[in-house]
Amino acid sequence: MTTQDFAGKTVLITGAGSGIGRETAFVFAQAGAALELVDVAHDGLERTGLLCEKLGASVQKHVCDVSSADAMEKLALHVHARVPALDVLINNAGVGVAGSFVGTELSLWHWAWSINVMGVVHGCHFFLPRMIERARGGHVVNVASAAGLLAPRQIPVYATTKYAVVGLSEALRGELRPKGISVTTLCPGVVNTPIVRSTRLSGDLTASETFHEHVAALYKRRNYGPSKVAEVLIDAVRNKREMVPVTPEAWLMYLGKRLAPGLLERVMNRDPGIG
Repeated sequence: MTTQDFAGKTVLITGAGSGIGRETAFVFAQAGAALELVDVAHDGLERTGLLCEKLGASVQKHVCDVSSADAMEKLALHVHARVPALDVLINNAGVGVAGSFVGTELSLWHWAWSINVMGVVHGCHFFLPRMIERARGGHVVNVASAAGLLAPRQIPVYATTKYAVVGLSEALRGELRPKGISVTTLCPGVVNTPIVRSTRLSGDLTASETFHEHVAALYKRRNYGPSKVAEVLIDAVRNKREMVPVTPEAWLMYLGKRLAPGLLERVMNRDPGIG
């Protein structure tokens, strides 16, 4: 049963042009939210916006690179010219990098860090002050990864950025809780999204001609779609949940890291994975 419990609320979602971001836009549209959709890809953003409008949502679309502080500042000014503050900020935009640490160019580190970490920092930096000033609470969702709970050796760049998102979220939670603003750290696992195909290869995988096809087939067989993640996400906002592993393997990594870290690390480092 669809409820309209977000009617009158403004929700901003980065990375809304595909995958988890698009499906998250759908569930908030069905819940009555007004949407501020952000993505660097115009076509995907337009498609998401059109589908959300068909669900009855009020939609504003913004082509914006979350890695750019200037672009994010302009976005915030544009949004705040219409609404005093967001009710929900979802920092979802992200990119993938796979391959060994040795042989990975520093440029790939800077690229992934600028989006996966600084994109989250920029979202919080430019939108949180207005939420605090309004003094009516709010919610921040930072989309990390199961790789932010346990780091497989095949994805050191990606895992490092997602560990940073987990740490940032923990710090924010302590700072914002007294102000009535909740912070959710969402950690998906093996989810079938376009990030698999767009993952950049480095190190020992630089010359691989089969990685994308192999991992995409694995994720397809796993058949855990982004719509399921979106349902978990909106439930986390409704219930003010803090650390939220999503898939069974994400829960295994979350619990196993605490109960048997050495054993789980040895097991996880046998096969590649991004989530």
